[in-house]
Amino acid sequence: MTSTLSRSLWALAAATLSQQAAAQAKPFEGVTLNVMTFTGPQIAEPLQRRGKEFEAATGAKVNVITVPFSDLYQKLLTDWASGTNSIDAALFAPQWMPDYVTPGYLEDLSPRVAKDGKLKEDDIAPFFRDFSQKYSGKTYMVTLDGDFQMAYYRSDILQKLGKQPPQTWDDYLDIAKAAHGKDFGDGKPVAGSCIAKKRGAQSYWMITSVAGAFLQAKGTREGAFFDPATMKPLVNNDAFARALEIYKETTKYGPPNEINLDVGDTRNLFITGQCALTVDWGDIGPLAIDAKTSKVIDKVGALMLPGSRQVLDRASGKLVECNAQRCPHAVNGVNRAPFAAFGGWSGGINAKAKPKSKDAAYALISYLSQPEQSNVDVTIGATGFNPYRVSQFKDLTQWKKAGMSEKAAKDYLGAIQESLNSPNMVLDLRIPFNQRYQQVALDTALARYLAGEIDTKATMKTIEEAWNEITAEVGKAKQQAAYRASIGAQ
Repeated sequence: MTSTLSRSLWALAAATLSQQAAAQAKPFEGVTLNVMTFTGPQIAEPLQRRGKEFEAATGAKVNVITVPFSDLYQKLLTDWASGTNSIDAALFAPQWMPDYVTPGYLEDLSPRVAKDGKLKEDDIAPFFRDFSQKYSGKTYMVTLDGDFQMAYYRSDILQKLGKQPPQTWDDYLDIAKAAHGKDFGDGKPVAGSCIAKKRGAQSYWMITSVAGAFLQAKGTREGAFFDPATMKPLVNNDAFARALEIYKETTKYGPPNEINLDVGDTRNLFITGQCALTVDWGDIGPLAIDAKTSKVIDKVGALMLPGSRQVLDRASGKLVECNAQRCPHAVNGVNRAPFAAFGGWSGGINAKAKPKSKDAAYALISYLSQPEQSNVDVTIGATGFNPYRVSQFKDLTQWKKAGMSEKAAKDYLGAIQESLNSPNMVLDLRIPFNQRYQQVALDTALARYLAGEIDTKATMKTIEEAWNEITAEVGKAKQQAAYRASIGAQ
């Protein structure tokens, strides 16, 4: 009897320990996380793939909800503002923080990040750590992706044309025109330039990549969207007019139906050898080394966005030649202004989610960003994640392992680093309702311009009026203060 009791007690103790061990090993057993991002497949792919790993390790169920990019901002806002709170966490643009943080929809992650040794926060490049992750001095997001728009070129095509990589937008047009319609040995003619221009997608950032060099010359705090001294939109002047003309002219050397192509379409055209030039985020680098799809392995060069020898005189609204005073950061007379478009996909958590869900959501986002995962994911083109950690620029091991030659890695990573380190970097718009300024007003006017519905003057007037209307509705003083703070204007 005693022996039987002992055996029973031992079995009960063993079961309890086993349950405790299981609970310890899977701390989020029974938790279901609803995480929203855009349809992708970029961004959604690593979330789904790493989500399964996270499920196996923690017991949490990760339910990835995807919506078209054009709907993502509003879906999140509606869910959180209405009190529905069906979304526990999301991967989205850090520039939307003002609209989510101010009403209290986003969880302050500062205490969690401070205690998270595995995240290796110090390894995240200062721009992303201090600008993309923070709002009003607190950390609300964790960076998963580093975003800069850059120019890419086919090095073999430029060699055959006897051209150097484009230093200015005039150079870019010259190369695009020279290459367009010619067969460089791939068996069919290439498009001179492939730039995504689809409305309702991620194309509206492209115009700022062109306009930045004409609009901003005296450093980041000068601003490229508004004059910080007056809050006058910088979209109705000779500089923006020139940017619009260049943007439209690239379409002449583009693939058929370019105005309806999204970034996924133009990326596929470039890596399959059908374009001489393109403008894009960092995705092209790892996509170009994917042996399954790429036909341009070791034939791709990358560089900071092209610049301009003329810049805007804000007093007259005219273009004037660069000189040492007007363009203090110019190199060989060329002013360049790399654009930190979007700011990099990042993870944020619903402040109204259940405590256990918040814990699980943070653990998931941290897991995605930790070097063990991110160092691999940034080398996979399909993820949409681009390098953002200091170590990812210094250590070429993972890049070589992924199939990138040392020369290509240094060229690609060097272009991003040069953009990151530029004192004339254009920061993306990060004031309340920036989504309305860019994704609604700017995107709509650009689409009408490219379609030939309105000319250059009417396009500028349309954008200016729409932006002034939003500013007046929200409050000029409030928006001006937010804009000045966002760019560090003094």
